Amino acid sequence: MKELVSIITPMFNSDRFIERTIQSVSCQTYKNWEMIIVDDASTDKSIDIVRAMAKDEKRIKLILSNENKGSAVSRNRAIKASEGRYIAFLDSDDLWM
Repeated sequence: MKELVSIITPMFNSDRFIERTIQSVSCQTYKNWEMIIVDDASTDKSIDIVRAMAKDEKRIKLILSNENKGSAVSRNRAIKASEGRYIAFLDSDDLWM
C-alpha cells in the first residue's frame, strides 16, 4: 500500500482560489492523501467553499482559527493534525499540475 501524504494548506481569504487548489490535488494520480486546510480567520467565502467540497471529498480536513495568526502558525497546526508519513506544502492560491 502506498504511504499517506499529508497536504498542508494554510488559508486566509482565498475564496477566489481555493476551489481550483483543491481540484488540482484531486486530479493527481497519487490518491493516498489527506488535505489539511487551516483557515486563519477568513472573512470571505473560503470556509463555505471548503466545507462544500469536503462533503464530497472525505480526505479534506478543515481546521478553523478564531484569530488571524499567520501562515506559519496555520502550517504548524496542520502538521500536528496530520497523519501522513510524508508532508507536502500547498498554499491556498497555488495549483499542482
